[in-house]
Amino acid sequence: MRFDTKIAVIVRRDLADWQKLNVTAFLASGIAHATEDITGEPYLDGSDNRYLPLFREPVLCFTADADGLATVHRRALSRGLATAVYTDEMFATDNDADNRAAVRAVEADKLTLAGLALHGPRNPVDRAVKGLKLRG
Repeated sequence: MRFDTKIAVIVRRDLADWQKLNVTAFLASGIAHATEDITGEPYLDGSDNRYLPLFREPVLCFTADADGLATVHRRALSRGLATAVYTDEMFATDNDADNRAAVRAVEADKLTLAGLALHGPRNPVDRAVKGLKLRG
């Protein structure tokens, strides 16, 4: 199935593995709020255990260096894409209020990005991540 929208998560490639996983999880939680219909229906197993809904479309995961992340960030903002952000400063905090304050304290073009997640129409997301390679 081809979706009209796309989800992309981009993390900085020089992060430790645990940081990449942590950043990806936080960014995905932000994208989960991009639209009302971004997730599907809850899951049930054969024993009637209920599970939370997941994104209704694939999530494409990329890595980039700091310059590549900055480029994607500029492109995403200029295209008005729903964007989740994770900065290096957020690794030193332990709560949502401090995370928001850390981002608020820095102008957009000076953020030290650890990762971004984007959601929006297929073509603008493709243009925003142009040049990045999918990573496993």
